[in-house]
Amino acid sequence: MSSPLAICAFLPSSSLSQVVQSRLSSDSHTLSIHPTQEALRDFILLEKQQIDCLVLEDRLEIRSLYGWLYEHAIVLPCVIFIPKNSTKQESHPNETIDFPFSLTSLPTYLYHAAEIRISLDKDEQILHYIDQAIGQFLKLSPIYQASDLNSHEPTTNTTAPIFLSTQHRLAEKLKERLGYLGVYYKRDSRYFFRHLSPQEKQELLEKLRFTYREIILGYFSQDDQLNQKIDEFVNLAFFSDIPVTQIVEIHMDLMDEFSKQLKLEGRSEDILLDYRLTLIDTIAHLCEMYRRSIPRES
Repeated sequence: MSSPLAICAFLPSSSLSQVVQSRLSSDSHTLSIHPTQEALRDFILLEKQQIDCLVLEDRLEIRSLYGWLYEHAIVLPCVIFIPKNSTKQESHPNETIDFPFSLTSLPTYLYHAAEIRISLDKDEQILHYIDQAIGQFLKLSPIYQASDLNSHEPTTNTTAPIFLSTQHRLAEKLKERLGYLGVYYKRDSRYFFRHLSPQEKQELLEKLRFTYREIILGYFSQDDQLNQKIDEFVNLAFFSDIPVTQIVEIHMDLMDEFSKQLKLEGRSEDILLDYRLTLIDTIAHLCEMYRRSIPRES
C-alpha cells in the first residue's frame, strides 16, 4: 500500500484552514493543522523526519519561524500563502531557480529558494502547488546561500548532508507513491567530511556521535524510532562520505565510555559484546545505501 504524503500546516485563518482541509481529505495525504506557532514548532520537532511539505499562512508572528527552521537544520518543501499587500511576489509555475546566489545579494525568499508563494485566493489549487513545491525542492541544490530572514547570514555547510538526506527520503516516498524516479543519491564532494573545515568536522562528528549513542541506548528496547535514527545516521554518513573506520571509532569510543560507567557501578562489561550487532546493523544499512546509489543497468 502506498504511503500518503504528510502535510504540516500553519493556518490561523479558519476559512483558509477549511478549504485546505477539504482539498486534502483523501487517502493520498495526511494533514495536521496548527493554529499557533508554538504548537507548530513542537510538532515539527517531534515529526520532522516524517513531514513531506509545509503549508504556511505568512503572518507577522510566523516570520521568526523561518530562521528557527534553519537553526534546527530543517529544510522541507513549502507552500506559503501571502497576503495581497506583501512585498514578496507570488512564485510562478515555470520560475527558474538559479544557484548559487551571490553572497552580496539579499535573499528574495522567505524560507528557501524552492518555496512556492501563492495568494490567498488560490487556496482551492493547493494540491497543485504542493506538487510543485515538492518538485522544486527535489531539484534544489544545497549549495545556494540559505539565509536567516533577519540576519541574512549564510548557514554553515554542515546543513547540506541533512538537507540531502531529506531530499532522498522524500524522493523515495514519491517513488513508492507515484512511481516518480526523483533524484538519485547524488552527493556533492564539497560537502564530504574530508573537505570540511576543522569546526565543521567537529560539528558533524558530534551529530553522528549523538545519533549513534541514541541508537545504542534504544537498540535492545522497544524503541519505535530506532529505524528512523539508524536511517538518519546512515544518511548523514553517506552524504558526507564518512569513512567506515570513523564509524567504528565512534562505536569503540562509546563502548569505552559505557565500560567505564559499568565498572564504576560494579557491573559486568560482557553486555557490551552484544552491541557488536549495532555496529554490524548500521554498517549493513550504509552498504545498502551505497549499493542503491549505483544506477541500475538497463
